[in-house]
Amino acid sequence: FYGVLDTLWIGALLVLFHALLMRWVAVTRRRLRMEELMSALNEGEAPEDGMIEDQDANLIDVSVETTQLINMAFVALSAVTLFYIWSPLLPAFDAFSKVTLWTSNTVVDGETLSNEISLAMLIIVFVLAGLTLYAARKLPALIDLVLRSRTSVSASARYTVSTLLNYVIVGGGIVAGLSALGLQWSQLQWLVAALGVGIGFGLQEIIANFISGLIILFERPIRIGDVVSTGDKDGVVTRIRIRATTIRDWDGKELLVPNKEFITGRLLNWSLSDPKVRLVLPVGIAYGSNVELALKSLLEMVTAHPRIVDDPEPQIVFESFGDNALHLSARCHLDSLE
Repeated sequence: FYGVLDTLWIGALLVLFHALLMRWVAVTRRRLRMEELMSALNEGEAPEDGMIEDQDANLIDVSVETTQLINMAFVALSAVTLFYIWSPLLPAFDAFSKVTLWTSNTVVDGETLSNEISLAMLIIVFVLAGLTLYAARKLPALIDLVLRSRTSVSASARYTVSTLLNYVIVGGGIVAGLSALGLQWSQLQWLVAALGVGIGFGLQEIIANFISGLIILFERPIRIGDVVSTGDKDGVVTRIRIRATTIRDWDGKELLVPNKEFITGRLLNWSLSDPKVRLVLPVGIAYGSNVELALKSLLEMVTAHPRIVDDPEPQIVFESFGDNALHLSARCHLDSLE
């Protein structure tokens, strides 16, 4: 009777908490969408249809991932709660701990210790592995949605936090799984030694790229959304992974660059500390034209454009005498690369 009452009132609390979380996700998504639209309107320009679709799709993906994570967490919490309440009536689970799959012996300080791996321990490891993989995929989306509600957090900072959280979840899951199997450091020394030999012979590039990826996330010489030039390629940074960074060029092609190249090689970041960029517009006019009028017209056109900044001031200069034209140039700064 007490088990039924506990199940009813705990179930009611869980359902109420789940409804509140789902309502929070819906309200947060609508508020973020409204803030993006109002920000675009305050700048004096109507947002383009493609930009609206991309931003809306991004918010939808984040909210869907968050909803799935909340639902999975709700199911897991309900299962744990029911197991805790009705565990006295489920003696069958004790039988799994009595089924020994294999036994390992370890010598510690001259004493032989026996470690039995039971079926229950193996089930726990599989459950931990499943939860780790699911949390590594869904939990960063929840953190991204929370950070989106804070206007002071940039997109690159959100990406850094989500990526590092993914690494922490995977690392914690591996440690928890090994601990559930009862493995100790003395049993893993041979594995660490084998990894050391492998790193020395063939994995040094992979490890170097992984460490370089961590340096990029912490030092942030490049960020998500930055326009960079590496080698003979230009593009926008779209993703920073363990081994490589993805750069999308102006034709929509994606280039995978090993992280090591950004740390040890030369890199041109167009928007690292200042989003302003200079535009040099060459203009040719025919011989015999009014050069002063041409210079004045160029200055008026550049000054009147809403995206041209006043500091630094635009410069209109006469470059040279060409073969077929007089070469002029308008040098001005835009407020952003977009």
